[in-house]
Amino acid sequence: MRKTPPGLPLSGEEIGFPTDKGGELARGQRGGRFTLFKWLSLSALVIALDQLSKIWITGHFVFGESLRVLGVFDLVLAHNTGAAFSFLHDAGGMQRWLFSGIAIVASLWIVWLLRGHGAQTLFALALSLILGGALGNLIDRIAYGYVVDFLHFHWNEHYFPAFNIADSAITCGAFLLILDSLTGKVK
Repeated sequence: MRKTPPGLPLSGEEIGFPTDKGGELARGQRGGRFTLFKWLSLSALVIALDQLSKIWITGHFVFGESLRVLGVFDLVLAHNTGAAFSFLHDAGGMQRWLFSGIAIVASLWIVWLLRGHGAQTLFALALSLILGGALGNLIDRIAYGYVVDFLHFHWNEHYFPAFNIADSAITCGAFLLILDSLTGKVK
């Protein structure tokens, strides 16, 4: 039941955040704007590193060019029209808009989650990495119709799909979400 007059923001209690007796947000939820800024800054750092690395690789390689760095690792300029690790790369073109829409909706949802759970460090770290990775790839997908990939690992004749820093951030974030769920701290 709404206690706050119409036209005014809902109280923490009315939107489901833990509150103290006076209706103020409980200690773990305070400092929301600074906490949100901190996590969004991390996402922005992921986006910047991802985009700078893609600018560098496209400036130094031509499409399909490969450079052996280690026996199991190459730098390669690849264009991925699919999702992470080339998933659905051959779906005929609709995936550009499908994955763009998914990235936009997921990003909005993640920001909303960060606003409410910014004090939960591992959970917020995971979300921030996923957000930065999703937006890094979204920039490519909208600008070029594909995502620039350049990290290419292999073992003998077995090649893992090429990926980028954004994909790495998404994967690390997903791993941290799993780890956080196993610790049981997200409520």
